[in-house]
Amino acid sequence: QVHLVESGGGLVQAGGSLRLTCAASRRTFHSYTMAWFRQVPGKEREFVAAIQWRESNTYYRDSVKGRFSTSRDNVNNTGYLEMNGLKPEDTAVYYCATGPWAMGYRLPRQYRYWGQGTQVTVSS
Repeated sequence: QVHLVESGGGLVQAGGSLRLTCAASRRTFHSYTMAWFRQVPGKEREFVAAIQWRESNTYYRDSVKGRFSTSRDNVNNTGYLEMNGLKPEDTAVYYCATGPWAMGYRLPRQYRYWGQGTQVTVSS
């Protein structure tokens, strides 16, 4: 079992920045893929970014490329999502998730473990 806890959400003006943190409870996290998803009420949870255990392999949804950056610290079992140039359409609850690598990494069902979510609100 891996427990994930997100932090770093909040209210920010358009164009601002936030850094989300995902703290994992177990060392096995270091061999898993870590992903970030987001969800707004009434819509499906959508993929934002993912990073394989090898930090050089990162993936992003098109709408956040060039603005968001994901990284991880395998020594401290922590993942990060740096969000710059935030837009009102980025407003959502953001979740981190982790699990073994799979080609379906953009799909929520591929991940075994989820955090509780953190609210990100971007005002115009």
